[in-house]
Amino acid sequence: MGLRRGIYKSPAQLRAMVEPGLITAAALDAVRPLIVPGVTTLELDAEASRVITGRGAVSNFQMVRGYRHTICTSVNEQVVHGIPGGRALEPGDIVSVDAGAEYRGWNGDSAITVVVPDPSRPALVAEREELSRVTEGSLWAGIAALATARHLGEIGAAVQAYIDASGHGYGILRDYVGHGIGRKMHESPSVFNYRVSDPGPEVRPGLAVAIEPMVVIGDQETFVEDDGWTVSTLDGTAGSHWEHSVAVHDGGIWVLTAPDGGAAGLAPFGVTPSAIE
Repeated sequence: MGLRRGIYKSPAQLRAMVEPGLITAAALDAVRPLIVPGVTTLELDAEASRVITGRGAVSNFQMVRGYRHTICTSVNEQVVHGIPGGRALEPGDIVSVDAGAEYRGWNGDSAITVVVPDPSRPALVAEREELSRVTEGSLWAGIAALATARHLGEIGAAVQAYIDASGHGYGILRDYVGHGIGRKMHESPSVFNYRVSDPGPEVRPGLAVAIEPMVVIGDQETFVEDDGWTVSTLDGTAGSHWEHSVAVHDGGIWVLTAPDGGAAGLAPFGVTPSAIE
């Protein structure tokens, strides 16, 4: 019981997580319009760094041993943990950007996916935009479930149900899951994006988690590329990654990495977030 009790935070601690969440959101908001043909992923990294450091924070990705960049940029068959570099984005690319900020000892973590326009290949763009739409929708389905869930396992069930209901037969990565967040970017407990037999820890005030479905068009099997970081699909099909950090408190839930607390994303599910008092 001691281990499980340790995952819950006080109201003051949850309030301290609001600012790093907003800084993370600001970095992604700054990067999003730059995802156009010809821009390199290293240029995206530089913009995110400018925003995070300009707000008095540091990239918590750079605090992971061996990782020197501010964000992860994963393109096409790369699903997560792609390293920014000289690769120039091309029309039709699907790009997932994962960012995190540490501010005054507390962390935020969030990810978005953007498809680069390509008028010459409307079918490809539509296929990838649909993948991103379903992945983002499954994220919000999981967050909405957190508002009424008794145990954390219900979140993964909600994420999978949303993806399955799309009828596309998408794969959900099994080897990479969401996590608790707080003093460290990655904390207990694990947050699965699919149904598991273990109900998981109790959902109650003080829980702070990063929910992050990673979804692919084809088979969910992946491998780590030679750089030691980038996770790509074995079958070469495209992937999408969406993520938010969310707090459960006495008044309900609040999406720490959304400026509106998640109001817009949760509205289709009939859930209204409440600010942390």
